[in-house]
Amino acid sequence: MSHPSKDLKTAESTILAVIDSLIDSQEGFQKIGEEIKDEALKRHFLAESLKRAEFRGDLETVLHQEGVHDIKESGTVSGTLHRAWGNLKAALGGGDHTLLVTAEQAEDEAKEAYAAAMDAHLPLPVRQLLTTQAIHVQASHDYVKAARDSRK
Repeated sequence: MSHPSKDLKTAESTILAVIDSLIDSQEGFQKIGEEIKDEALKRHFLAESLKRAEFRGDLETVLHQEGVHDIKESGTVSGTLHRAWGNLKAALGGGDHTLLVTAEQAEDEAKEAYAAAMDAHLPLPVRQLLTTQAIHVQASHDYVKAARDSRK
């Protein structure tokens, strides 16, 4: 039975923060996708919701491979709701621009979670996965920001 490396043990809380962020993103993007009127944006948010679930699964898999077997996920259930997703309820019904503002704030928080995790000493497979996911999150953020800016 493998045991997590010392570096991974130290970084575990920041990686779990990324997983929490992914859980919140998955649920939040699903709600925005159901609410937003613009069809292209609807498709984007529903696809991103699925992508965040995939990212979460990939991270959990690599953590298991690195010896972490008791991953305690909390997402919004534990009250660790991220600031932007806490504003989602108020944004629902507020129109596409309001939803986009909330989504961009949430993407900012996701970027922060990835940046914090990348600051930790990590085994190479975990670092590579986080890097790939962070690039995708940045691209999604830029898409949402451009969509928001075009609807001022």
